[in-house]
This record gives sequence, structure tokens and C-alpha cells, in this order.
Amino acid sequence: MKVGFVGAGKVGCSLGMLFETTQHNLAGYYSRTSSSAESAADFTKSKHFQNLETLIEECDTVFITVPDDSISTVWDSIKHMSIAGKMICHCSGSLSSNIFKDIEETGAYGFSVHPLLAVSDRYRSYQELPKALFTIEGDATHIADIKALLEKSGLKYSVINADVKTRYHGAAVMCSNLVVALIQAAEDELRICGFSEELLSDAIAPLLTGNVNKVLKVGTKDALTGPIERNDMRTVEKHLDTFEGIDRQVYKTLSLKTLEVAKHKHPESDYSDLELLLTTQED
Repeated sequence: MKVGFVGAGKVGCSLGMLFETTQHNLAGYYSRTSSSAESAADFTKSKHFQNLETLIEECDTVFITVPDDSISTVWDSIKHMSIAGKMICHCSGSLSSNIFKDIEETGAYGFSVHPLLAVSDRYRSYQELPKALFTIEGDATHIADIKALLEKSGLKYSVINADVKTRYHGAAVMCSNLVVALIQAAEDELRICGFSEELLSDAIAPLLTGNVNKVLKVGTKDALTGPIERNDMRTVEKHLDTFEGIDRQVYKTLSLKTLEVAKHKHPESDYSDLELLLTTQED
């Protein structure tokens, strides 16, 4: 199965390099910016296509790895070509395969193939891709071909439905981008406490990495500690009285979610007073 990429950014370059090093099935790259495709082709020892239609002709599977708002534009160009029997994929986390409008009329098969990984480097992230779980969504009659493509590169995957794609992407944002915001909120509060910029990482790192490692090892329920789990009303109330503005809202919202975990961990405990505190305190 020959694979080609339309778009030569971080995701396209990384996934292409992985396919080339594990399967030697990479045809090459086409990009609106010729120098970008040429650079990706040089890196992966593949071909730089100066014509989109030529890439389509030479490939069995085409990955459209352009920004989300450009995928439909690329599809509009491709769908008029001879693509019957070909796999057309994008790597967007938020868009489903439904972005390929009227693909049934072309005889091609559309898929979303998304890695749950922050792909940050064109030339090194391919080494991290095998650690990521990929999600596949698309044409049920040929999804086995996409599964096989990923399996041959040693990639793990899960199949999801198009109607949950937005929820799935939101969940990914929660455990990725929003964690950055949560850390920022903690750092802001520690600065108020007088912590220097040099000591912020030292203060946060053991808590952050320790909790993440524990959750990954035993799950959220068994990893939970702290005042919410202990049903420590007085401490939580003092926190709420101390924090202000958006940081207070963040604390309340996450405390309510933490309370769900605590109830599951200690079904014998009565958390009703703590829940009332968190739901009635005014912002």
C-alpha cells in the first residue's frame, strides 16, 4: 500500500517518516508550499511531487495533513480526480470523515486517523508516535485496511464513531491543553505566595509527575488523595475564601469533579455538606 501526503507539516512529516522507516511504503509529499514538500521528501528519502494529481495516481492511500480549515479545500481538488478504490484520510482530532462530502460518488473511502499525541517537531516526533494511541473513524467496509496500515508500523488504535468525534476531541483537550492552563493557575497562586520563578518548577514537578504516574498505574479512584477525599469541609471552605476570580472558578469546578471520584472511592461516606458548599458558594 503506497502512501502519500498532501501537506508537509509536523504531522505529515512525522507520520510519513514512521511509515517509511517501518514499512518502506512512503511515496512522498505534495504541498502548496513547494519548499516544504521538498524538505519533507529529503528528510524521509521519498519523492517531492510538484503535481497533486501525480501523487494521487501513485498512491493507494492519501493523507491530507493540512490545517483543519484547509482539509475541505484540498478535498474539493482531489474528489474530481481518479480516486476510486483509494483511501483518503485526514489527521484532524476535531473533524470526522464526514468532511469528505459526497465521497461515495467517487468510489474512494474516507477516514479520520488521529494520533493522541502533541506532535511538536517535524523531524523528531516520529519517534514518539509509537507511544500514542490512534483513533480511526470512517468507512466501515474498508476500515480493516487502515487498521492493517497502522498495525504494520506497530501502532495501537481504537475505532470510534463519527458522532462522538467532537466529544472525543474535547476529552483530549482536557488532558492536554487544559492541563497547561491548570498548571498556570497553580503557578499564579504560588507567585502570590512569594515563590520565585526559579522555584516554581521545583514546587510543582513532584506533585504533577507523582499524580500522573499514580493515575496511570492504579487509576483515578485509587490515586485520589487530598481534602475532597477526606471530606475536609473546613479546608475546602478556606480555599474558596482565599481564591479569587477565574482561579476560584477553576478550583470549584474541578473540586466538584473530584467529589464524583471521592464518592466512588468511598460510597459509605456522606459528602452532601461538601457538595452543598461547592454548589452554593457564590463566585
